[in-house]
Amino acid sequence: MPVVGIYNPVCGDQTAKSFFEEHVLPLCKETQVSVSGVLGTERINHVGELVLEFLEKTPIDEVLTVILGCGDGTLHEMINYLSSTEIRGRAGVPPEIHLVIIPCGTANALYSSLFPPAPESSSSTEYRLRSLRSYIVGQESHLVPLTLAITTLSSPPNAKLARPKAVASTVVVSTSLHASILYDSERLRAEMPGIERFKVAAQQNSTKWYNSSAKILPVASLGVVQLYDPDSKEFVSHPDSDEDDPFVDVYGPFAYFVATVNVDRLEPAFRITPLAKDIIPSEATCDLVVVRPFSDPTVSMDTPESRAAFAAKLWDILKGAYENGDHINLRYDEEGNLTTAGDGPFAVEYIRCGGWEWIPDDIDDDAHRICFDGAIYTIEKGGRAVCVAATPQVHAGFMVHA
Repeated sequence: MPVVGIYNPVCGDQTAKSFFEEHVLPLCKETQVSVSGVLGTERINHVGELVLEFLEKTPIDEVLTVILGCGDGTLHEMINYLSSTEIRGRAGVPPEIHLVIIPCGTANALYSSLFPPAPESSSSTEYRLRSLRSYIVGQESHLVPLTLAITTLSSPPNAKLARPKAVASTVVVSTSLHASILYDSERLRAEMPGIERFKVAAQQNSTKWYNSSAKILPVASLGVVQLYDPDSKEFVSHPDSDEDDPFVDVYGPFAYFVATVNVDRLEPAFRITPLAKDIIPSEATCDLVVVRPFSDPTVSMDTPESRAAFAAKLWDILKGAYENGDHINLRYDEEGNLTTAGDGPFAVEYIRCGGWEWIPDDIDDDAHRICFDGAIYTIEKGGRAVCVAATPQVHAGFMVHA
């Protein structure tokens, strides 16, 4: 089966090329892995163009293996390019692509979820070669299919525009604070290439609330939306979801709204959706983490003072994600203090669902921002975004050596 190597020389700390030359290719040679070509990307979407060229030379009955030196954004580019491009010579037969990931990006969320690192190992050479070593071992059981979150961005009902735009994600689809952080962090990339730029951007957006409503879609096989119950340590049917009316309407303002697929973390130590690995879903679903200020019993109005006071609590909630995902156990006491005891309202709504719909208020520009694996898009005024988790077809789609 054909094997090719592709790396993005400018992602992360811009060391992908040297890492391939010094470690990846020597290991392939040592273990007799024949790599038919090694290329670096040169522009946006070039990774998709390169994979497409190799695919069109690959017989329909063969699997193309790509050793990909990248971050989550490069993988996102590749999947979206291939999903929207006709592959010549395949007569409508979808390709199966096996991915060997060499983590070269900033956060490397997918890789660190597949290979949870010890604090001292996340940058070590041997750690970064684990997916390649899995491929070298050659066991099919080490292949993990990637669930795709397919998001459709729709224009207002009266708009005379082309069909809605669809975007595929393999890590995260987010709005609210997370989308604002990714948007502002891009301006800091040149001076702060590491993950520290995300913390700076977070401070810049700390007091924002986002006005929108959301409709949560049920898990396909269950016919209901699931909500995590920290008391029983399991998912239960959402109290607003049943067989007769499975959809759940959720109203803002929101402080945080993040949905993930395939991952339990967005940075090596930031386990924002820990149950994606602790309670593994049996089908394609989104794990959704929602924080709404009015869940705090001491918040009754949207004022500058309320936003400033709640910002400190939001940071305490998100710090729990760095403590092995303990934020999902936090609740408020009567004074609005965060605790893991008592019977007050939970600070985090942890939802497992088949997808969701986001309808931002026209007057809130920031609520129209949406993030796909680090790429930022804007929802049109009067438009909406609908995200659905998709199960890969058998012998089609993207599989990762893990």
